[in-house]
Amino acid sequence: MGGLGGRVTDALYRAGWGGVKRLPEPAANALGRRIADTAWQRRGKGVLQLERNLARVVPDAPPERLRALSQDGMRSYLRYWMESFRLPAWSPERVRDSFVPDDIHHLTDGIASDRGVVLALPHLANWDLAGAWVTTHLGTPFTTVAERLRPESLYDRFVAYRESLGMEVLAHQGAEAFGTLARRLRAGGLVCLVADRDLSASGVEVSFFGEAARMPAGPAMLALQTNSLLLPVTLWYDDAPVLRGRVHAPLEPPAAGTRREKAQAMTQAMADAFAHGIAAHPQDWHMLQRLWTADLSLRPEPAKEPDAGSAGRETTGSGTEERR
Repeated sequence: MGGLGGRVTDALYRAGWGGVKRLPEPAANALGRRIADTAWQRRGKGVLQLERNLARVVPDAPPERLRALSQDGMRSYLRYWMESFRLPAWSPERVRDSFVPDDIHHLTDGIASDRGVVLALPHLANWDLAGAWVTTHLGTPFTTVAERLRPESLYDRFVAYRESLGMEVLAHQGAEAFGTLARRLRAGGLVCLVADRDLSASGVEVSFFGEAARMPAGPAMLALQTNSLLLPVTLWYDDAPVLRGRVHAPLEPPAAGTRREKAQAMTQAMADAFAHGIAAHPQDWHMLQRLWTADLSLRPEPAKEPDAGSAGRETTGSGTEERR
């Protein structure tokens, strides 16, 4: 999109962060639902791709079930945005009470070990809220990466937003980002990476819901190089007004093989953990882009522009590359 389109996009997100947080919560929730339903009814490319993705997750679902799931998915996606627009104004107590994770001992034990921890998440529910819970309730800062968006002012807003939540945000720049993340981990730090979609040329092929897909090798390579723990995390919404989540057990590297082979095996285990969480809560998987190899081979992806199907949730890709 040209300069004018970029300025309009930036203005819309600026209005969201500036205006939505001032709305009464019921009004913000109602607004999100209306936007979600309008986008779903228009049947744009993001909604259609979401349904194609959900068809892999729920292969026996009839068309009417997929349409219902995609509508629920858009509502979940807009819930993420309404919460995110309001999140910087929430008190620490509100953040604490808005997220209930299961098996959090995997994370707290890892933090206490000073070994370094890599948290890997898919695009499920609201990872920003879960991250804010970690920085406020656990009092543990962490480092993540952000893909550069156009216009630059929008990227700067996303970085400032996440830094306001206590996150250190690095630009998604391959080996340079990998080196900084590795230093944080060697110092016993925490790194969080959204990792269900490869944004680089260095991803590895995995079997995901029975089909070939590529996911970033960064989380596994970081864990291997720094002897850190790799913990998958899955999130979901239920009928309560709180975000739910699960910290999965650490993924152990194979005893034998090259580093690349070990990373391949750990990335597959990561994909399996993601699939388990996505299958349990498919409506909360905000994947409005092409993911599987069969879809990616149809035609090249257009140049990245934030829109209703990509903005925000694509700013945390983690295909960081190790310098070879």
